Amino acid sequence: MDSEDDMHDANDSADDDFYSGGEAGLAASDDGDADYDFADHDSDDSGELLSHRQQQNYSILSEVDINQRQEDDINRVSTVLSISKSEACVLLRNYNWSVSKVHDEWFADEERVRKVVGLPEKHTELPNDREVTCGICFESCPRGTMNAAACGHPFCSTCWRGYISTAINDGPGCLMLRCPDPSCAAAVGQDMINALADDEDKEKYGRYLRRSYIEDNRKTKWCPAPGCEYAVEFVMGSGSYDVNCNCSYGFCWNCTEEAHRPVDCATVSKWILKNSAESENMNWILANSKPCPKCKRPIEKNQGCMHITCTPPCKFEFCWLCLGPWSEHGERTGGFYACNRYESARQEGAYDESERRREMAKNSLERYTHYYERWAANQSSRQKALGDLQSLQNEKLEKLSDIQSQPESQLKFIIEAWLQIVECRRVLKWTYAYGFYLPDHEHAKRQFFEYLQGEAESGLERLHQCAEKELQVYLEAESPSKDFNDFRTKLAGLTSQGTCSKSATSKSLGGKSKSGKNRASNTSSKYGAPSRGVDDSNIWTCEHCTYANPKSARACQACDRQHR
Repeated sequence: MDSEDDMHDANDSADDDFYSGGEAGLAASDDGDADYDFADHDSDDSGELLSHRQQQNYSILSEVDINQRQEDDINRVSTVLSISKSEACVLLRNYNWSVSKVHDEWFADEERVRKVVGLPEKHTELPNDREVTCGICFESCPRGTMNAAACGHPFCSTCWRGYISTAINDGPGCLMLRCPDPSCAAAVGQDMINALADDEDKEKYGRYLRRSYIEDNRKTKWCPAPGCEYAVEFVMGSGSYDVNCNCSYGFCWNCTEEAHRPVDCATVSKWILKNSAESENMNWILANSKPCPKCKRPIEKNQGCMHITCTPPCKFEFCWLCLGPWSEHGERTGGFYACNRYESARQEGAYDESERRREMAKNSLERYTHYYERWAANQSSRQKALGDLQSLQNEKLEKLSDIQSQPESQLKFIIEAWLQIVECRRVLKWTYAYGFYLPDHEHAKRQFFEYLQGEAESGLERLHQCAEKELQVYLEAESPSKDFNDFRTKLAGLTSQGTCSKSATSKSLGGKSKSGKNRASNTSSKYGAPSRGVDDSNIWTCEHCTYANPKSARACQACDRQHR
């Protein structure tokens, strides 16, 4: 995934097409091509995963931060090239706010750059006449009421204001505004906007300029959460693509979907498309309905007998089994609840193909339902956990501090446990999308994946129950509990185990390495040694495949070798 296109903002709208840059060849970025291989970014050290929450390879930018950075870039270009701030802004806008690209192009061929972006080398002054004719309304106006861009074409202030206001209200294309003279390509800079536009139009122009600074830059994106006004600056090639905005929304930098590490973006895209696709409706129709023999509309059988009557205006009556006219059915054909005609025809192979297709559709639907229900259940549990975490932080932690006579700083282990629950629910949710697309023929890989998934699910359920049910006992107590420290030890231990489970599950979804070879062949050896925090006495390692098995297992769950 080495193409620059992979990092283009997925949130571009029709209006945002104006932000794609000016002329051809001006859309280069500060950075070279990045390698977006998802498989090799997971660390083998569970200690690093424990501190992952504290490690950030991105910065959250508020509106003030964006304005300051934009101003700094403009000042830098203005100082180095000895041009006005307005001209520096025009240059940066055309080169996607890449300071280094502006410098490179300017010093390579200043004349060409000036021509492309609309910055005449010499500023042409207005005619030195007492009255000047406006090029739009053709009225003769005093020279003091006339204005012109660097090209010197004169227009009255009234026409300029109307021209600028119309352009700004038309959308972000106003950032590429040129002189009103049809034969002139001189740029209209921000200085003229500030001098001639009203306050509302100036505010709109500033907002478009700020959006351009974020959306044209490959290193920055807006947070995709509805209503969020924060932007994110990302350091390329520095680990995880998960971003947690200050608005509490987590998303993937690469595809801007919700955070889905360690499952790759392609799998997430396919899964989301499948969840919303009409193909699933067709699968349901194929699996649970049959076409009317007369009008061909699909019909679902909702009563016990085989006598089906199509809805008006068709009203055709037929047998559900053989799809023949019901008038031909009676005692001689096996009664109203059987159809020996169909059975004999089936034995002759008359319905083999249609039955095969219906059975395949039914199996496909049942398989999809199995994974989707578990995906949705973990999503629902995660949302509930987020609500419980917020309630705990806002109300319950203070209450628990009073009951147990302990400062809130000593109760942070509960917050850590809930943060771990939320994160593990997210990981587990996406493992079901991964499992759905896991090839059926890779039996060993699927068996190993399902074992790790089951272990992670089991550990998370113990953690979730402890943080949810057992904590409630101490919240309802009237005085300090003697065994609260035991609860602290238990919850902290389960939180640590949850980290190890999440680590193992994350690694198992590695996909392909940079060399393009599948990691399934060496997955077992990677997890043969127990992770930190796992009791070695409860694990035995297979000498043939180095797979780590529970001590209770008498055969290796990866290669079926007997434990001796």
